[in-house]
Amino acid sequence: MHASTRLLRSAAPLNDNDTIDLMIKGMTLVREVASADALDKFGRLMLALGFEQGKGWQDDTGRGTALLAPMGNLELITGRTPAVPPILIEVAGLDAIHAAVEKWMLANYRTEEISTLLTSPELTHWNSRLFTVKLQDGASEGLVLGFWQSENPLHGKPAAIEGDLSAQGMRFAIVTARWNAVITDRLLQGSLDGLYRSGAAKADVEIVRVPGAWEIPSAARTLAESKRFDAVITLGCLLRGETAHYEAIYNEVARGIGQSQQETGVPHAFGVLTCETLEQALDRAGVKAGNKGFEAAIAAIEMVSIQRKIRAEEDGK
Repeated sequence: MHASTRLLRSAAPLNDNDTIDLMIKGMTLVREVASADALDKFGRLMLALGFEQGKGWQDDTGRGTALLAPMGNLELITGRTPAVPPILIEVAGLDAIHAAVEKWMLANYRTEEISTLLTSPELTHWNSRLFTVKLQDGASEGLVLGFWQSENPLHGKPAAIEGDLSAQGMRFAIVTARWNAVITDRLLQGSLDGLYRSGAAKADVEIVRVPGAWEIPSAARTLAESKRFDAVITLGCLLRGETAHYEAIYNEVARGIGQSQQETGVPHAFGVLTCETLEQALDRAGVKAGNKGFEAAIAAIEMVSIQRKIRAEEDGK
């Protein structure tokens, strides 16, 4: 008796909702191929497409080759058999795979045969595109493979809570430093642009100006503790060339903003630039490398949305 069978028979009867505390490592589909030549062709094609060579076997009765893929599925059916090949291979970039298969077949089959063995990618009724290839060997029926790709952009991606980018109904506080105003004013305009474009009302955005970056954490903490705002956006600029104690200030500013966020539970978007020169800061304030104030505003909107979704799930449990 097989060890796994012996284990299951010695345990209590299983119900539909019961689970077994065992790790399933993999699943193997064993299929007979008509000839050694067909087996070799199939193996070469799969390896050319990126399958990993597994451990094969050979004895007096025959031989086998193992081809390993990152994922595998077992589909059981009853009633009508789907009009799909018995072996389906999901891919990313179906057109590139089709071109690779066609190139491989040109090297292994006569040109006039390929039109009958290889189909073009076509839409299916299950929101995918599919093409088939038949690895024919002499008079045998051959081995038919189907390569497919889902048309759903979210297919195969893990389920995750993600924030939306609508700021409608959200309240924001923006703390901005007056020091290096040529930079921080640009960051402020970028933040306001991001908020208003995303649906925030002007009445729901409060701007607080502080002397410099050092004062940002204190103001941000006070605003967050007021519980009047869904998020706080912090904007400032530190230039190494103009500040001898640059690193000491930056470390304390970053620590203070992070601590305020963690202890109040209110999202804080970090828009404090730390640059070597004024030119670098101007680039990051909208000249060349985007506007970090705009990016901080978008991050704040997304974090508020994520928090609301998480809380809604908790309330629904």
